[in-house]
Amino acid sequence: MTDATDILLITAHPHMEHSRVNKVLMESAATVPRVEVRDLYALYPDYLIDVAAEQAALKQARLVVWQHPIHWYHMPPLMKLWVDEVLSFGWAYGPDGGLLDGRDLWLVASTGGPEDSYRPEGYNRYHFDAFMPAYDQTAALCGMRFLPPMVLYGAHRMSARELDAQAQVLMQRLAGYPNWPELDDMQDCIACQVPVSARPIEKDAGEFMETVVRLARQAA
Repeated sequence: MTDATDILLITAHPHMEHSRVNKVLMESAATVPRVEVRDLYALYPDYLIDVAAEQAALKQARLVVWQHPIHWYHMPPLMKLWVDEVLSFGWAYGPDGGLLDGRDLWLVASTGGPEDSYRPEGYNRYHFDAFMPAYDQTAALCGMRFLPPMVLYGAHRMSARELDAQAQVLMQRLAGYPNWPELDDMQDCIACQVPVSARPIEKDAGEFMETVVRLARQAA
């Protein structure tokens, strides 16, 4: 791909206007010429995602960045809804899917807890990487390569100088992609072929919904 904007940054923060870290990161990324930024909570305050628009943006990207705070060891709710609706069966994965094959996925995340809380002896009990398999597998299912995340620990305690330094790192990384030294040693993504039998066919899905409606009416 040779598009001028070959990096798509999807950011999700329920209260971006009050964010210290994610707002600065988002605004910094937007200054990099090759980056398109899509702020999900600004675009979809009603949670009605324009799936076609999101998929069109994804198809132009060589690198997809998910930038968000960690909520209960995972992503914010609108980001999860975006994954559910946009990375659909038959488009992002499964038969007739694979529209994202060969892309890279990079997580840029902030945490409330400091780095030492993500240790066996800390109150989060696990290293941060232990919470990443769902992200890694989501990428693999879509034919994407999951890159080592950029994590900003203890976001609300970060000084202005530290935050500025992290923003500079983010901009440099985005501007320099794909010329990152660590990518030279990374393997291509693992192929995860999902058969059509793994999802209900349209007839079965229709019968299931009819049963749900019938039972709901009986209970009313």
